[in-house]
Amino acid sequence: MNSKLPERAYSEYDNFAFHPYNIMLMLLLAAITALFLGLAAAFIYTRAQTGIGAVKIPLLFGVNTLILLGSSYTMVRAKRAYLNDETRNYQYCLGATILLTLLFLVMQFVAWGQLFGINIFPETDNSAGYLYVLSGLHFAHVLAGLPFLGQFLFRSKKQMIDPVTVLVYFSDPEKRLRLRLLSIYWHFLDGLWVFLVIFLLLNQLIG
Repeated sequence: MNSKLPERAYSEYDNFAFHPYNIMLMLLLAAITALFLGLAAAFIYTRAQTGIGAVKIPLLFGVNTLILLGSSYTMVRAKRAYLNDETRNYQYCLGATILLTLLFLVMQFVAWGQLFGINIFPETDNSAGYLYVLSGLHFAHVLAGLPFLGQFLFRSKKQMIDPVTVLVYFSDPEKRLRLRLLSIYWHFLDGLWVFLVIFLLLNQLIG
């Protein structure tokens, strides 16, 4: 009698390395990383050449960091609820992630408004310009991810009507893959924001 356990069937959705969606996401994240690292290096070079001081970032940048970390937490909870077939908790956590994201976007406008209030505009100097470009580009990437979150929540409410449709929804490997990729993208953006805040703070401390 052969006691060897049957091998698990190959699934392109579980193979993180080679599925086209995975490759596309990795290329996207690599491009975003190169963009922000290039801008950060250019900022340092410009400051070294011109000797201009750094702009003091608003306190709300720190508050926004906590908001984004909160959205990462709810995204983790949403993914866990999906894997455990917890319908209501899954929808609740997706909704909470969307609300936290919207709060971040609103608070970012408030933070820029505080800078405007003390006459710091993108054209004030190179240091201010880089601050607005870095935070503005991050804002744009967060905004770009918001429709995908909304789509997940909308489809879950539309397609998860009874026990049968719930079972079909949670057993769909493509949905599981898309949720995993969206989670990675979201955590990446949160980590990127933490990097930007620390980078701007260090420039501020250096003076």
